[in-house]
Amino acid sequence: MSKSGMVKFMSFSSGSCGNCYYFGDGENGIVIDAGVSLRRLKRAMEENGLTLDSFGAVLVTHDHLDHIRHLGSYCKRLHKPVYTTGILHRSLATHSFTSDHIASCRHVLPGDGAAHVCGMEVRYFVVPHDATQTVGYAISYKGHKFVIMTDLGRMTDEAVEYARQADTVVLESNYDMDMLMGGPYTYELKMRIIQGNGHLSNDECASAIRRFWHPGLKNIFLCHLSENNNTPELAYRCSLDALRDAGAEKGTVSLRCLPRTCPSGFFTL
Repeated sequence: MSKSGMVKFMSFSSGSCGNCYYFGDGENGIVIDAGVSLRRLKRAMEENGLTLDSFGAVLVTHDHLDHIRHLGSYCKRLHKPVYTTGILHRSLATHSFTSDHIASCRHVLPGDGAAHVCGMEVRYFVVPHDATQTVGYAISYKGHKFVIMTDLGRMTDEAVEYARQADTVVLESNYDMDMLMGGPYTYELKMRIIQGNGHLSNDECASAIRRFWHPGLKNIFLCHLSENNNTPELAYRCSLDALRDAGAEKGTVSLRCLPRTCPSGFFTL
């Protein structure tokens, strides 16, 4: 199905209503997070020429419901290994949405070095977010280096360093500051979002891009855009300006906003 070296990425949903992503070559792949139902996942895969056999494992970024709501169902019906940190697995073992079915699928990622998952090298790095623990992933496969960080309150030096080595980066661009502060959210919720353990703003995302852009970077996908406090146009423009500031030549980096509630279709990386 896939040519040597060809790797694809797809988002099934990206936002507070649910998060789920695919990375692989069409025959061998990994699903990252389980925020969409198994029925939706199956339908979207089949519409893009895949089946549920097209991935061999699930990675979990953190234990908020929009990322694990359907993980128990995945475990019960698919019996595929679930990889994440020991801290997160301890949380999933007692979480009401996962506790009944996670035990037989539990696989703990090492704290240092790479794990080999479905023929891929997988490393995690911790990012600040108000879950039990939140991680990003750096995945190497067929010569590609892929980094995903869906929820983070601020960029860390470690996250920037992983992104500097990647050809594809999936990065949160959650909110526009003016829209958030002028919007209907309570003061407490606004503070939760902006104070370092919530979400990354368009401006913070752009600042990160200025730091990690390098000539080998080919793709940036902006994820987890807020329905109430952002627009794809605002997020895109902010990151595009950052690429120009960083020195990226026009057309050398593909920049896209991932849809919040529907599949994106496949992107060949």
